[in-house]
Amino acid sequence: MRRSLRTSDGVYLAVVEFGGGGTPILLLHGLMGRATTWWPVARRLTGHGRVIGLDARGHGRSQATGPWTTERLAADAAELLDQLGAGPAIVVGHSMGGLHALALAASRPDLVQAVVVEDMAVDLTGVPETAVADARAWFGAIPQPFASLAEVRATFGHPRPEFGDYMAECVEERADGYHLLCRVDNAVEIAGEWAYRSYWDVLAGVRAPVLLVCAAAGIVPRGQPEQIVDALRRNRFGPYARLVTLPGTGHLVHASEEAFRIAVEDFLATTAPLRAS
Repeated sequence: MRRSLRTSDGVYLAVVEFGGGGTPILLLHGLMGRATTWWPVARRLTGHGRVIGLDARGHGRSQATGPWTTERLAADAAELLDQLGAGPAIVVGHSMGGLHALALAASRPDLVQAVVVEDMAVDLTGVPETAVADARAWFGAIPQPFASLAEVRATFGHPRPEFGDYMAECVEERADGYHLLCRVDNAVEIAGEWAYRSYWDVLAGVRAPVLLVCAAAGIVPRGQPEQIVDALRRNRFGPYARLVTLPGTGHLVHASEEAFRIAVEDFLATTAPLRAS
């Protein structure tokens, strides 16, 4: 079921109710994505709780209106849970969504009972300054529209085919072909913040238990996952924190559905048990 949310700054956001009942489970997607990219995971989790997905502003069917800051996008997730009366929730975030999940847990601890962060760093300031410009140029050079979904998969599916399937979920068909739902300039502005700003301070406010699921070949700088877990354990709330690295995975870790599901369910079994109605 789909519904819409109007935020406190007047932006309309798209919400997907995947089904299930009981414990609220909020899924936050990655950059350029949308809620339905979670479908393979969501269909498993509906047996354990009420699974909800949010199209971040500028993504999917949500309105493309800024600001594009981490605080604003995390606040959107908080307003969703408030309006649905769906907190405290288990919040699962991939990449960008993982950062927003941590920011949500720190700013609104009343709404979050556990956090799963999938392959996201809190400090990417060491990435070369040219990376954002290179990303803008690469995406800008991709000819749109795409003639078919097969072309979308071929364009984005090298060297890892799962990204082709992911991006095939992130386009819409128009009269002249398939177009990306997220504007490249908006995505670049969101990611641009990560290039000059770190979020170690966010970890200081997290009270909920956290599972950090990292890819064997992901985007998190070497050594940082261990530093994140240590920073969480040492904050004044001393939350439980665990790191799991899944072999053979790339940045889209949850494409390995079974391994990802087992890691998440094992974590929640000891920290925030899933409850179906």
